Amino acid sequence: MPEVYYSHAIRQALEEEMRRDERVILIGEDIAGYGGAFKLTAGIVEAFGPERVRNTPIAENGFIGVAVGAALTGLRPVAEIMFMDFITLAMDQLVNQAAKFRYQYGPQASVPLVVRCPSGAGRCYGPTHSQSLERYFFSTPGLLVACPATPHDAKGLLKASIRCDDPVIFLESKVLYGTRGEVLEEDYVVPLGQAAVRREGTSVTLIAYSRMVVESLKAAEALSEHNVNAAVIDLRTIAPLDMETVIQSVSETGRAVVVEEGWLTGGVGAEIASRTMEACFDCLQAPVRRVAAADVPVPCAHSLEQAATPDWEDIGRAALATVAY
Repeated sequence: MPEVYYSHAIRQALEEEMRRDERVILIGEDIAGYGGAFKLTAGIVEAFGPERVRNTPIAENGFIGVAVGAALTGLRPVAEIMFMDFITLAMDQLVNQAAKFRYQYGPQASVPLVVRCPSGAGRCYGPTHSQSLERYFFSTPGLLVACPATPHDAKGLLKASIRCDDPVIFLESKVLYGTRGEVLEEDYVVPLGQAAVRREGTSVTLIAYSRMVVESLKAAEALSEHNVNAAVIDLRTIAPLDMETVIQSVSETGRAVVVEEGWLTGGVGAEIASRTMEACFDCLQAPVRRVAAADVPVPCAHSLEQAATPDWEDIGRAALATVAY
């Protein structure tokens, strides 16, 4: 399999799905011509035309509403939020509208919408361009949330999301755009709601998604030098949440560390930790620990951003404390 950049894998998925299904359209700020803030859609308007690749005003509440309407009337829009931070402007359209139509109208309505969201810290973009806001969506019934950690999954999950008949919030870590990995050349999808075991282990289970999977794998390698054999679970999607894979691993290791890039309080990790404790209480040998960002706005200065957001060293320390409990 050829090695492909994470960003190129996403572009491949968009182009392949647009060729496969003429109902797939792209909308967003500066995505046509300029190619978007991260150049993922550069050249696509020349290939598919301005009817299917549309620039929008700087008005997330407006163009996400347009995308919801387009999905309801038979198209399969992929909307790009320039930075995930700006998605808060479209909360009503997503949480109160898109998430509810299938429940309210059954087979009369579906919302096959994908909202692509470059998310997370790591580039020193400051407090309004570096947030991980998936906590606001993963607990909303009717919304799916995908968060790939590898180029292979970025392509496969995006293709699955575009083909899904329900709205999907699609997280893309900005730091991962420049990473490379093997990607199948033939058509494939990665099923939504199916976690992957990235590393087998017997001492402790590290549970993560998106960029924190990469950091967890680094931590696992470092932990091996301390005779700690860590398993790493890549959730791949947090809605649906594949707790079966998590529970199986934690039942074998007896210890768990849940990792996320978002803030600690009220985060995704809190829900996963609670469910893990409830399901694995009898076999846990230590409390479930959480690793997350500090409860502060993401700083702009590099040193402060590093101090506020988790990395492999934080994960390693939490795992060692769990094993030593």
